[in-house]
Amino acid sequence: MSVTVDGDKSGLVPVRVRRILRGPRPEKVPGLVGTACSVIGLIDIAAGAFPRFRISHIHAIAEVLPGTLGSLSAALSLSVGVLLLLLSHGLKRNKRRAWRAAVTLLPLGAAAQFVWRHSLGGALLSLLLLALLIRHRDQFTALPDPRSRWRALANFAVMGAGSIALGLAIVSAHPRRLIGNPSLADRLEHVLYGLLGVEGPLAYDKGVGWTVGYSLGALGMLTALTTIYLAFRPEHPAARLTAEDETRLRALLDRHGGRDSLGHFALRHDKGVVFSPSGKAAVCYRVVSGVMLASGDPVGDVEAWPGAIERFMDEAKAHSWTPAVMGCSETGGQVWTRETGLDALELGDEAVVDVADFSLTGRAMRNVRQMVKRIERNGYTTRVRRVRDLDEDELDRIRRAAADWRGTDTERGFSMALGRIGAPGDGDAVIATAHKADDASPYGDLKAIIHFVPWGTDGMSLELMRRDRSADPGMNELLIVAALRSSPALGIARVSLNFAMFRAALARGEKIGAGPVLRLWRGLLVFLSRWFQIESLYKFNAKFQPRWEPRFLVYRQSRDLPRIGFAAMQAEGFVNLSLPHPFARTRPAPAPRPCAHIVPARAAEHEAHAA
Repeated sequence: MSVTVDGDKSGLVPVRVRRILRGPRPEKVPGLVGTACSVIGLIDIAAGAFPRFRISHIHAIAEVLPGTLGSLSAALSLSVGVLLLLLSHGLKRNKRRAWRAAVTLLPLGAAAQFVWRHSLGGALLSLLLLALLIRHRDQFTALPDPRSRWRALANFAVMGAGSIALGLAIVSAHPRRLIGNPSLADRLEHVLYGLLGVEGPLAYDKGVGWTVGYSLGALGMLTALTTIYLAFRPEHPAARLTAEDETRLRALLDRHGGRDSLGHFALRHDKGVVFSPSGKAAVCYRVVSGVMLASGDPVGDVEAWPGAIERFMDEAKAHSWTPAVMGCSETGGQVWTRETGLDALELGDEAVVDVADFSLTGRAMRNVRQMVKRIERNGYTTRVRRVRDLDEDELDRIRRAAADWRGTDTERGFSMALGRIGAPGDGDAVIATAHKADDASPYGDLKAIIHFVPWGTDGMSLELMRRDRSADPGMNELLIVAALRSSPALGIARVSLNFAMFRAALARGEKIGAGPVLRLWRGLLVFLSRWFQIESLYKFNAKFQPRWEPRFLVYRQSRDLPRIGFAAMQAEGFVNLSLPHPFARTRPAPAPRPCAHIVPARAAEHEAHAA
């Protein structure tokens, strides 16, 4: 039953019909348009490459979709199909440049439909999609992502490989029109010649050769044009921490740095930063694979956190990045979820040792106590000092040793790593070193290093652990115990150790009475520990009887979690998508800050397995 109010005739129209006439909701348009471009692109590619597809019932649909152009449909379908596939992801992400390209392409497709095929239906479909894009143009405002011209090389490799594969399908899709029985090598040679616009060794009858030639030439031209465009378009470098940003962040840390043990890691030079309107709070981040990834809590006054978070979310929206926060505290997670409507997931626990409660006595500390005494009997000594108390020669030796003992070419660390030792302004950092006479070592008696960064005025947070591979096992335990014993003299009351992912699941899953789901989850974590230090870090931290502080992952939607997880692994250095070493560009060293002497070190490489 519908009720009609005087002067209001809307009740006479069914609700479903009104929804169709009104069209999709504006926020749904980018996803719908992107999906439509993907489907149309695949149909156009299939219609251009496979003759059986073109004469099938599906070809009746392909004939009226944007991108099919009459007698040249084979070649043009391939080109437009590839372009639509390339544009679809950008349209889904609300990218302005993808919208401009689509708006330019669709009227050309409509004109081609009418001129070449005299198809009014295909032209109308193109114009309808064009009208939808123009009507909802305010939904496509996202700015470009950080990028470099090396994207052109990647495009050339991917497009070239795709063109060769599709070209082989094209030359093999007309077996009845192909003269002779050419080998795979002959077909590949014909494809390579065709991509360059040159006639190959294969021969076809009844005009099929022209169709194959046009198709291959179109693929080659498309590969060349997209590569040239990517090579000459302006670069958009990733945000970096400037000297001015660093000065402002250090001022905030001086006043509020004791709140979060990860605060000092905001000073990594490969992070960008957004400040609150008052300048009293900031959020540091890095953009990885379209994910705007922040780490830890916002820096600064808690009262100003909402302003910095709002700026962070505005920046993510402006570029259509996926916002995420990795490793925030419980307080930080509450503020993030309250201010943004995001959700939070417990990621693991941070091990924090209260210096006043630490002791090697007791049954629980027996293993650590015995290991430390054994190493000390073997002639090892330790020294724990502030970075500012080291002379430049010894600091340089520590830097070189840390870089040499890194073990791999990949820099690791993002949320809990600084990536440098002894930079200006880091004089309050603490370095614990292990020594034993060794005439064969290029670093003298230096055998192991642990680096802590400041955590307010009375704390420090573990940043780096390195050791000589020839040193005795247990160097990490020795230096952590030495650092904890020296903490009172340095005015340090609390020490943050490693972060243990999924610590609660590992701890509860091994207890009596654990359910089958929890045991299965723990078993999976133990299995993954073969490649990632999950269980080993938890057990290593547990040796020192710490208190556990939960850390959280903040995300927008559950479907974003795989993407965020992959981006986090890239940021931490566990996944490397850069060019292979022989093709990697040698980047010039960044301009040093005043008095800076920085040698990169792989942060967060905690060798718990060495124990």
